[in-house]
Amino acid sequence: MADPLRIANCSGFYGDRLSAAAEMVEGGHIDVLTGDWLAELTMLILARSKAKRPGGGYAGSFVKQMEQVMGTCLDKGIKVVSNAGGLDPAGCAEALAEVADRLGLSPTIAYVAGDDLLGRLDDLLAAGVDLPDLVTGEPLTDPDRFVSANAYLGCWGIVDALDRGADIVVTGRATDAAIVCGPAAWHHGWARDDWDALAGGVVAGHVIECGTQATGGNYSFFTEVPGMGRVGFPWAEVAVDGSSTIGKHDGTGGQVSIGTVTSQLLYEIGSPAYLGPDVTSRFDTIQLDEVGPDRVRIHGVQGEPPPPTMKVSMNAMAGHRADLALALTGLDVEAKAALAEEAFWVAMPHGPDDFESVESRVVRTDKVDPASNEEATAQWCLTLKDADERKVGRSVFNAMTEMALATIPGFFSVRSSSSKPFGVHRAGVIPADLVPQDVVVLNGGRVVSRTVVESVAPDGDPSIEPPSGPDAAIPDGPTVAAPLGLIAGARSGDKGGDANLGLFVRDDAAWAWLDDHLTVDRLRALLPEAAELTIERHRLPAIRSLNFMIRGLLGEGVAASSRQDGQAKSLGEWLRARHVDMPTSLLPAGHSDDTSS
Repeated sequence: MADPLRIANCSGFYGDRLSAAAEMVEGGHIDVLTGDWLAELTMLILARSKAKRPGGGYAGSFVKQMEQVMGTCLDKGIKVVSNAGGLDPAGCAEALAEVADRLGLSPTIAYVAGDDLLGRLDDLLAAGVDLPDLVTGEPLTDPDRFVSANAYLGCWGIVDALDRGADIVVTGRATDAAIVCGPAAWHHGWARDDWDALAGGVVAGHVIECGTQATGGNYSFFTEVPGMGRVGFPWAEVAVDGSSTIGKHDGTGGQVSIGTVTSQLLYEIGSPAYLGPDVTSRFDTIQLDEVGPDRVRIHGVQGEPPPPTMKVSMNAMAGHRADLALALTGLDVEAKAALAEEAFWVAMPHGPDDFESVESRVVRTDKVDPASNEEATAQWCLTLKDADERKVGRSVFNAMTEMALATIPGFFSVRSSSSKPFGVHRAGVIPADLVPQDVVVLNGGRVVSRTVVESVAPDGDPSIEPPSGPDAAIPDGPTVAAPLGLIAGARSGDKGGDANLGLFVRDDAAWAWLDDHLTVDRLRALLPEAAELTIERHRLPAIRSLNFMIRGLLGEGVAASSRQDGQAKSLGEWLRARHVDMPTSLLPAGHSDDTSS
């Protein structure tokens, strides 16, 4: 039986801490170094970069990191697996080979491709494969407008590359969890129908793929976490049965606790059946135990066969936009907003009906009897979108400038941008048998082997038995209006135009109350912006958590959203600030039971 494999993360997104690779390689024992560079928005950024210059289709920061640690990884026998290949995994592999040659090193480098469907869209449609929308089921009808289209590959191409002796494996749009599950499956010799082990590997990957979000970053209870000024990156030590221990290098900032792990488990998920190309991981079977300082064990994870389809991430350039924010200070806020909007359109050469989209809103961040200029200020916000760059160009800025001395008292601009291109994201599905993985192994920059790995999973019908979760009574007695966040943590994010909002509590009594209290209707009341939207509620009792999917909250999502927070990263913290009637017995020690707490 193979020993557990320690897989370390060094990147949660394109732009993460450059020194993290060296920190993980030099800061303690690891067997595999991995990192996640890709997101829906990243694929759009890479598509635009690739169109402008050769070599712009992959994450250049990964290549810089490898220049720092490649020699040490080879000396220590540390494998490297990354999805930094983006839209050009071959180009990324070639860049790594150039680095190796310059350093006098001879690693075996492999890349996994096959995810890029952009050049195949017309042929797929002609063959009757219409890539229906993941949520609505609507078929794809306009392939020409997309600049990227990538299927989410699973882990078996990575396994094949490692089987062939690769020291460094670069992928295109593999799933975030695949880059962890792949090395674990390779090391332990998992079969493609080892559902529980694979599900455990996926869960471990999900926890560490966003880097420091597992060690205290973006954590609701951050005031309890030491060393937040420089949080360490996490690792997952994956055992042969798929169970894992999440930890971090000793002496680094941050914390690994049941709270930090639970928080990350809730990040950007939907239903408890977490779909992937290799396995459906049942998040309602996850069990957590704190096994030491900065050590949390994940176990009990059960898996099912994946769906017969794979998710496809597609991005299109949708036009250009202008965004304005004008300060409305002091009294008569609504009247000032109305005058500003009237004067703006009088000054513009185009009217509202001339634009594809016009969004006007007043954001009331002002306070009564303000103690500072900032507390006295609300904003009038305007977003204009159109295919014609000229409509949202200089004329918008000019119109706003003309208003400076002629309209509302206290005029000043908070934000102004014009002629900014934006994209829209579409998530589709494609039959898995149409997306084989291409595995190419290089040595000395020369191709030594090419193989094809099928993406179709075997059939199976395992029996899933989620644990029932805590058996506690709903607290009775007096209640008080207090912020929900006194007892509940949250983690939120985006899935295209939808928002996910996860909440967790830390004891059984709080769970009994939260599960009973926070219904969909109560969530609508607490988040008025979601009042008319479709909301799905999912229970995860074993980890004392609820997860909500709020459909359409982010509009077209990603770069197209006109919300202040277009990726819903702060949605959970907003909800935690809302006051709800909660039992006083649940209030943390030191908090008063009056309504001012």
